[in-house]
Amino acid sequence: MKLNKTEFTDKRTIDWLMKGDASIRWQVMKDLLGKPNRLIEKEREKISKQGWGAKLLKRQDEEGTWAGSLYSRKWISTTYTMLLLRRLGLSPSSPEAKKPCSILLDKGFYADGGINYFRSLNHSETCVTGMILSILSYFHYDDQRLESLVKFLLEQQIADGGWNCRSFKGDTHSSFHTTMSVLEGLREYEKFKKGRGLEVRKIQLAAVEFLLNHKLFRSHRTGRIFDSKMTRFSFPTGWRYDVLRGLDYFQEADIPFDNRMEEAIELVVRRKTKDGKWLVQNRHPGKTYFEMEQVGKPSRWNTLRALRVLKRYLKLNNQI
Repeated sequence: MKLNKTEFTDKRTIDWLMKGDASIRWQVMKDLLGKPNRLIEKEREKISKQGWGAKLLKRQDEEGTWAGSLYSRKWISTTYTMLLLRRLGLSPSSPEAKKPCSILLDKGFYADGGINYFRSLNHSETCVTGMILSILSYFHYDDQRLESLVKFLLEQQIADGGWNCRSFKGDTHSSFHTTMSVLEGLREYEKFKKGRGLEVRKIQLAAVEFLLNHKLFRSHRTGRIFDSKMTRFSFPTGWRYDVLRGLDYFQEADIPFDNRMEEAIELVVRRKTKDGKWLVQNRHPGKTYFEMEQVGKPSRWNTLRALRVLKRYLKLNNQI
């Protein structure tokens, strides 16, 4: 099926997005409007002072953590709060981010070179290692141990190109969820450590091929949808993969268009409502400090992410 380069948005959609949180506005300005960097950064600076970003920072305790937990209290622990602050776009130089980065690495770094917060495991957890790498790299936490995290992830890469946190139990086929968390970590590391760019990009491309071989959401055995939850878009995603999260990584990492993306892109197109927005389709159970958006209601997060995916891969010339 040939994709139709229809105009997917208009000024009303952009105006609606720009009425949202600062974390939405600066990304709209950068990814959809192409505003000058000085204006983008001026908007971005507001994240720590108002709205969702400020609310999260106010919940940080004196030790520099959240909820007295490094990982396990989903979705209010230090790991998941820092992941969310990364998604919001909190400045990498934010002073509030340095202490939790130090704690996450110091208390999680394990003998095998990865991250392990779990007494029940005698090895590092692959998915969590990818998450922590994304946090540390995004916030420019310069520590030699980041090299060890990358080395650990390379050693855990499965023959099909991706990763699976259950490989220690003998699983030989990659997981969508684990692969996505590792890809995001490696992408942030690639941007942070530009000298390692070609090497780290090569690792990512093998995993991209894994996702493309599955058309981003289908079983390699039957061709059927692997998990229907992966076709419903949520935010924040936590550790869970879905099609929009995958495509958003693709566009951010500048992965060239491939015909095997087509069905996933068509799925995003079909999810658009008549008024040019995308809904919150799913919420992952767990505690949150506050709800940014409601299930079944228009989502600025999903609309923003969908539009930048379509802008990248459909090469839209929207009048926005």
